[in-house]
Amino acid sequence: MDYAQDIENLLVKHRASEARRHLAQAGPLAVPAITGALRHANPDIRWYACNFLDHFLDSDALPELIARLEDEEPKVRGRALHSLACEQCKEGECRPGEDAFMPTVLTMLESDPSPSVRKQALNLLFQIVHRRADASEALERARDEDPDAEVRAYAAPRAPGGVMWMRTSPNPKDRRGLRTSNSRQRLTVR
Repeated sequence: MDYAQDIENLLVKHRASEARRHLAQAGPLAVPAITGALRHANPDIRWYACNFLDHFLDSDALPELIARLEDEEPKVRGRALHSLACEQCKEGECRPGEDAFMPTVLTMLESDPSPSVRKQALNLLFQIVHRRADASEALERARDEDPDAEVRAYAAPRAPGGVMWMRTSPNPKDRRGLRTSNSRQRLTVR
């Protein structure tokens, strides 16, 4: 199969839909070509490659995907973050260890110029906040010090003591003060 041609066809409006379908049907068989596409000159192709690997990640593609965390395009950096972190999307067995990308994610949260990318880094860190002190500390810093008010507001419920942090805490003591209201089981702070 010519997966490289399918990748190039993603840029051709009347061929893109068929190319996406063909690559999705190939699944893991297309991973080597997709891994190469992570270095493509076009950021839309790099974004697509990150998105594809979100579902079909394998260990051979992991170093290239981690390298996209430093891509010049914010949308590619953000998609690479999601692809590394999202457990729900994965169809294969490869689950990257957080130690492989944590230093880069912490740096991105501290210094990425894009507020959108910093919010995506917050999402990644929130998934591990209850088991890693460095993630917890980073969320607190973002809540208190991020230059963007929207990022600070996004970090607040996810940082230690925030409503989302309390709701997801494995420690019942951390969930004190939360009560459910109405039949939807929404959590509110007393």
